[in-house]
Amino acid sequence: METLKRVVRNEYFPAAAVLTLVVLFWVAGLFGGLSLLSRSQPPIATLTWLLFVYAAAVLTPLAGILAAVDLLRRWWRNRRAAKSIGAKSGTAKSGTAKSGTTKDDAAKDGAGIGS
Repeated sequence: METLKRVVRNEYFPAAAVLTLVVLFWVAGLFGGLSLLSRSQPPIATLTWLLFVYAAAVLTPLAGILAAVDLLRRWWRNRRAAKSIGAKSGTAKSGTAKSGTTKDDAAKDGAGIGS
């Protein structure tokens, strides 16, 4: 249970979940997303399904791109912070140097989830 809590509180979780759902949606679409059109359905059901698929086809790539950009931004920021902490700890004289990012900095960046 603690492992699940740790995963859900991870700062990468929301964007990774969105990206996973977008990929699953497109994989499901590739393996039979148009099967509804091969069956005889009432016109309103077909129109509703087509409008839903159209909206999803437009919005899911946008959501996937935003999620991927967010994941890369967080990874890059954490990588830079780790490098700056390593550089500061190697040059600190009295050991009183602060780390590169604080929780306030992370909250400003939108990454205060679970930190």
